[in-house]
Amino acid sequence: MKRIGLWTLPLVLGLLLLGGCNTMHGVGEDIDAGGEAIQNEASSH
Repeated sequence: MKRIGLWTLPLVLGLLLLGGCNTMHGVGEDIDAGGEAIQNEASSH
């Protein structure tokens, strides 16, 4: 039973970290798109 716990915790933590990186990547793309929209609006005036 202890052997299952030894590899389960690192596996779960690794999956959470990978999911977090993917989420942060999406946030970065959203911020980038928002900045481009602001630049386009500012340059058209």
